[in-house]
Amino acid sequence: MKTRTDATLPDPARADGGLVFFSTWSTGTPERQRAAAEAIAEAWASRPWPHEGLLSYTVYAGADGSTLAHRSQWRDDAAYQDFFANGRDERNGDIDRAVPGIERLGLHKTRLRGGVPRAAGDERVAGAVVIAEADPGSGSPQVAPPGLISVHFHLATDSSGGIRYEEWESGEGLAEEGRYRLAYGFVPH
Repeated sequence: MKTRTDATLPDPARADGGLVFFSTWSTGTPERQRAAAEAIAEAWASRPWPHEGLLSYTVYAGADGSTLAHRSQWRDDAAYQDFFANGRDERNGDIDRAVPGIERLGLHKTRLRGGVPRAAGDERVAGAVVIAEADPGSGSPQVAPPGLISVHFHLATDSSGGIRYEEWESGEGLAEEGRYRLAYGFVPH
């Protein structure tokens, strides 16, 4: 079971996504960023879907030309722990052989804690996302800026902080730091 999609973002507010993990990798250059994204796509597309508890896995290319952001939705922690013990290292090994020296900057295990979901009937396609560390108590914008599609707040499972995940129509006018475009998305059939 594998699917590669280049135009669809996962539903950030899906009810069965008990855990959402965010991680960031630094590749150093735009060329290495592209090579790492392709290596990730190959490592995932060349194997069966790794676990029934993994609901989606998405890779975003950073506007800085160096970083890759990963977002995965899991049914629960037991599903992730099973994947971690039985398949994660093999995939990462393939990626590291293709692009040695990728720096893993950290993993945030979170749970969705609110936000401003996409309005009913809103069919806009997100052209960019912003993923940034945030104060878990920060509120939603009172008036949505033009181009903002949705905002989702995630609280770290250890309560150490939060992540703000925003969908935008385009990346125009957004600060470079934390801005990403979809590179690859994988969902089970």
